[in-house]
Amino acid sequence: MKGAPRSLQLSVVIPCWNEAANLPALLAAWTALWRAGDSWELILVDNGSTDGSAALLADAARQLPFLRVATVPPPNIGYGHGILTGLQLARGDVLAWTHADGQTPPADVLRAWAAWRDSPSPLKTIVKGRRRARPLADAAFTAGMSAWASALLATPLHDINAQPKLFPRALLADFADPPQDLSLDVYLLWLARRHGYATQTIDVIFGARAHGQSRWATSLPARVRAVRRTIGLLWRLRGRVA
Repeated sequence: MKGAPRSLQLSVVIPCWNEAANLPALLAAWTALWRAGDSWELILVDNGSTDGSAALLADAARQLPFLRVATVPPPNIGYGHGILTGLQLARGDVLAWTHADGQTPPADVLRAWAAWRDSPSPLKTIVKGRRRARPLADAAFTAGMSAWASALLATPLHDINAQPKLFPRALLADFADPPQDLSLDVYLLWLARRHGYATQTIDVIFGARAHGQSRWATSLPARVRAVRRTIGLLWRLRGRVA
């Protein structure tokens, strides 16, 4: 592992907003990956849930040695706020986040960690997913957003919202007024580029949600609102670059 710390620990943060139906499968998948002595922890953030998530997470935290739970009281403030809450509790030298909805397998995070360790300069590298085998309409939408972001920030960005995201802890110290919503993903990519980090990608398959619906892609108006927020952030970040 070239240039990486000798003693490593990974902290994985997953925000959970009304994901009670998806939590049993999510916890089972992480439990299947756990081996005694592993140097990673999982932080699940009850991100303002109003379903049965709190009870499920409290019970799981009593049983699973790798699990820690953080709670954001209702109402939900945003996806980014949940992640940032979890990152404040993280103890690892390497930090990551991903989704709770079952569309992104937990094993992808550990693959990203392995890719980070094997990179030429781990301490100046972040790793992210790049989704493959997606429906044409979704892929086209993602390509359009990536093109907008790349043009506005004058840096190449691809598949901005693909998971997981993984980065050295040192980059967290450079977070300054990060967004509290879905645009936290693009903020991380912009920040990494600004501070000279290389971005490495791993191919991932983005599956279907087992239960429930996406909180942002439920309708065209919801997508439009999300895009407007992201473009607004891009303009602000462009101003910081200038």
